[in-house]
Amino acid sequence: MNLNPSTAPVPREQTQALLDQRSRAAGLIKPSDLYTLADRLEHQAQVQGERPFLIYGDQVLSYAEVNTRADHMAHAFQAQGLRAGDVCALAMENRPAFFCCWFGLVKLGVVVAFINTQVSGRALLHALHTTEAKALVVGEECLANVQATEHFPPLPCWLIRDPENPWPHALPDALDGSFDTTYEQAPNTPFPRAGRAAIEAQATTLLIFTSGTTGLPKAARYSHMRWMSSGDVMEVTLNASRDDVFYCCLPLYHGAAATSVTSTALRAGAAIVVRRKFSVREFWLDVARHRISIFQYIGEICRYLLNQPVQPGQREHSLRCMLGAGLSRDSWQRWLERFGPIQVFEGWGATEANAAIINVDNHFGSCGRVPDWNKTNVRLVRYDLENDCHPRDANGFYQVCAVGEVGEAMGFIVDHPQIGAGRFEGYTSAEATEGKIRRNVLREGDAYWSSGDLLREDADGYCYFVDRIGDTYRWKSENVSTQEVAEALSDLPGLELLNIYGVQVPGHEGRAGMAAVLMQAGQAFDPHALYALTETRLPRYAAPVFVRVTPAADLTASYKLRKVDLQRQGYSPTLCLDPLFIRDDQTRTYVPYAEPLLARLGLAPFTVADHG
Repeated sequence: MNLNPSTAPVPREQTQALLDQRSRAAGLIKPSDLYTLADRLEHQAQVQGERPFLIYGDQVLSYAEVNTRADHMAHAFQAQGLRAGDVCALAMENRPAFFCCWFGLVKLGVVVAFINTQVSGRALLHALHTTEAKALVVGEECLANVQATEHFPPLPCWLIRDPENPWPHALPDALDGSFDTTYEQAPNTPFPRAGRAAIEAQATTLLIFTSGTTGLPKAARYSHMRWMSSGDVMEVTLNASRDDVFYCCLPLYHGAAATSVTSTALRAGAAIVVRRKFSVREFWLDVARHRISIFQYIGEICRYLLNQPVQPGQREHSLRCMLGAGLSRDSWQRWLERFGPIQVFEGWGATEANAAIINVDNHFGSCGRVPDWNKTNVRLVRYDLENDCHPRDANGFYQVCAVGEVGEAMGFIVDHPQIGAGRFEGYTSAEATEGKIRRNVLREGDAYWSSGDLLREDADGYCYFVDRIGDTYRWKSENVSTQEVAEALSDLPGLELLNIYGVQVPGHEGRAGMAAVLMQAGQAFDPHALYALTETRLPRYAAPVFVRVTPAADLTASYKLRKVDLQRQGYSPTLCLDPLFIRDDQTRTYVPYAEPLLARLGLAPFTVADHG
C-alpha cells in the first residue's frame, strides 16, 4: 500500500496484483448458491457471538445479540403476514433497530426497500409504489414524513419506537398500531431457516434508490450475492480483520453505508460504530473513543473536517484507511498532510453499477486505475458533448477512448449462469433497466451498462472523474435530477418557465443547484413562496441554492432549455446581470445576492477559473 503518495506512479504489476485478489474474491459466491445475507449473519453469530458488532453511543451489541434481536423481529413480521418474496419498505435513521429490522426481514426471505428518511409526499408515495411494498416499517423519528403525505396508500405501516425521538402528537391515521403487541408476543427463539432455504444468492435482497438523469429516483435491485461479494472484495482490499472498527456515519438508506461498510464488517467479523448523523464536532472524538480504524467518506465530509481549526495532536489517531468517492485532489493532499499517512481508497461506481474501478495506490485525485484493460469489464467510449452523442466508426460501433480523451464509462454486461460479477441487476422498472443498456457497442450482440459518467485516463492508467452526462448534478453527495426539481416547483405562482442546472462552487465537490426563473408578464418573483415550495416538495439537498430572475427564456432551435451559458455565468454578479438570490435557511427565504451572506453560508464567490 502506498501511504506516502508521490507523483511517481506505482508499478502497474503491483496495482494489478491487488486487483486480481479482488477479482478472485468477487467470484467466491455463485449465483445458484443457497446462501443469503441471513446465513452469513448466523454464521458469524455462531463462530464469534460474543464479539461486538454494533456500537451506538454507550450501547454495545454483540453478534449474538444482533442475531437474536433479528430472530425476534422475523417472528413478529411473519405474524403480521409477511412472507418470503414480499417487499417491505424501511424508513429509519441510523440506529441498532435499523439493522435488527433489516436482518429480521432478510431471515424471513423478504426483500427490503430502503426509504430516504428525508422524503415525504409524492416522493414517498412513488417509493412505495415503484417497489410494490406490502408494508412500511417506519421509525418514530420519521413519522413526520408519513403525517405530511396525503392519500397514503392502504398498506400496513408499522411503528418502531425511538426513545430518543418520541412522537409528540397523535399518531398518523395511516399507522397500524398493532406491531408493538405483536412484537411483545412473538417468540424470542431462533427463526427457522426453512422459509428461505430455497432462496438463491442471485435473488434480490435489497432495493436501494438511486437518482438517474431524469425523473424520480429509481429502485435498484441488489442481490444477496452482490451484497456479500462486496464484503468479500473489500475485505481483501482493506486487509480488514475482526480487530478493525468501522465508522458508519452516512445514512443507511444510502448504498455506501448499507453495502460496503456493513457487508465488509460482517464478512471480517469487525465492529461498526453507528452514528445517527454525521457530526463534525464528534468525528474525531468518536475515532478516539472507539479506536475506529476504517471509515467510509464522501468528499463533502472530508471538506467539512478540513475546514475546522487545526488542533494539536491531529496526526495521533487510530484511522488506518478510508474508502469512498468525491475526494478532490486538493482535499486529498491536504487531508494526508494534516492527518497523516492514511490509506485512501477512492473509487468510481454506482448503486446499480455492474462495473467499478478503485484507486488502491493512494494516487491523488484518481477515482481508479486500470493497469490492464483486458482484465476489466469497464470501457471508456468517446462522447461528443456538443452534439450529445457517441461518435461511431465506419462499422457503426462506438469508439474506445485514447489516453487523455474524455469518454463515458460503460460496463460490459456479463450474462452467464455461473458468473455473478459483471451482471446488471437493473431496477424494479423493466423500462428503466432497458434504458440503461446500450447494445452493439463495440461488436455485434454485446451489451453495456451506460453510467452517464464522463471519465479520463492518463498515460499510467489512472482514471479521473470529469462530469455527468445530461441533466443530473451532484450536491451534498446526492444525485439531483433537474427534471425532478423543475417538476416539483412548476406551479410556483406566476411562473412562466423554470430552468434548473448545477453550478460549481469553489472549494466544494459537485455542483450547487441554481434556478433560472422566468415570470409571467406582470408577475413578480416571490422568494418566500419559492422557499416554502422547496420545503414541502424537495429534500433539502435538492433545493436550489441560487436563483436568477431572467427576463426571457433561452431556448435551442428544438425548444430545449440552454444550460451551458447559464452554468458558465454561475452566480457571478458581474457575469449574470439578472437579479440574483441566495437560499438562506436562517431567514427561510431567498435573499438578494450579497457577499457577506455567501460568507455566512460558507460559500465562496463564483470565479470563471473554478468553473472552467
